Amino acid sequence: MRFSIQRESFLKRLQHVVGVVERRQTLPVLANLLIVVDDSGVTLTGTDLEVEMSARTEADDLVAGETTVPARKLFDICRALPDGCRIKLERNGERVVLTAGRSRFTLATLPATEFPTIDSIELVERVALPEAALKELMDRTAFAMAHQDVRYYLNGMLLDLREHGLRCVATDGHRLALAEAKLDGKVSAPRQVIVPRKGVNELQGLFEGGDASIELEFARNHLRVRREGVTFTSKLIDGRFPDYEAVIPIGADKEVRVQRDDMRAALQRAAILSNEKYRGVKLEVSPNKMRIIAHNPEQEEAIEEIEARTGASDLNVGFNVNYLLDALGAIQSDEVLLCLRDGQSSCLLRKPDSDDTRHVVMPLRL
Repeated sequence: MRFSIQRESFLKRLQHVVGVVERRQTLPVLANLLIVVDDSGVTLTGTDLEVEMSARTEADDLVAGETTVPARKLFDICRALPDGCRIKLERNGERVVLTAGRSRFTLATLPATEFPTIDSIELVERVALPEAALKELMDRTAFAMAHQDVRYYLNGMLLDLREHGLRCVATDGHRLALAEAKLDGKVSAPRQVIVPRKGVNELQGLFEGGDASIELEFARNHLRVRREGVTFTSKLIDGRFPDYEAVIPIGADKEVRVQRDDMRAALQRAAILSNEKYRGVKLEVSPNKMRIIAHNPEQEEAIEEIEARTGASDLNVGFNVNYLLDALGAIQSDEVLLCLRDGQSSCLLRKPDSDDTRHVVMPLRL
């Protein structure tokens, strides 16, 4: 096995796959990358048995073969090499020798036959959409995923494939984020899958935005995403996602329209004096204004007042300030509409003229 490649091309593909590799492994081979060389190029693959990432690149001086090498060491070596240099990688017995200019590194290997790969999946649906669209959906919702929750099905993101669109939904039980985009074609049947947190994080790091089209392949137990030169495969969380549409408030007839940046800045200032444990702030809504109030156990207080277009009056409700800030950060609009019902009900945040992004924040008793 042998190939020669420009450092920048190799490093770009290494960056795609090395994030999948966990630093602590149950199997030694899982700390390695699988390198496969054939007549048309080089394929790099990393996996942790839940998520797999493969990246393919062209190279010169190809001699077919395969092996596995320590992922982090290979990545760190390539990153430390000077810009513009040319890397030559060659297997020599049970070692791999990497040379670049006057630098020479010898790395241990493990047999490629020991490397676990997800070969074939039972495909049930394939859809295509612009990379920028899927990146935006995930960026608007990923922050609301639960983290190490006993309700394991919340530790990921729901991809809800509908007749003419795709929804991304995430919730941790205290807040919910939903974003949707239209698809060009019609799907054969509605479908819901839950992608684990790590898979979502790796996809977010993979996407660069832009107009390039990507393919989503839905299988019974896996999701596969294909973009130019890179194939991502993730196992799915086997569980039933809660009925998220039942969480979206109905009858929240008290609408408050505010400037997004003004509210974010006021919340960030008030948060300085909020309770460090509960992070609560109280919103007091009256005609044409909103007051944001924060207290802490040291009897300190912050009061912010911003303009608000609303007819509601005497409406007081408490929220976790971080949840509000996350939601406001995900809504790309100059103005934000807050839909409220009373002091004990959830708040729906969305764009004033669109339902494609919706965020629900549960109230907090203060």
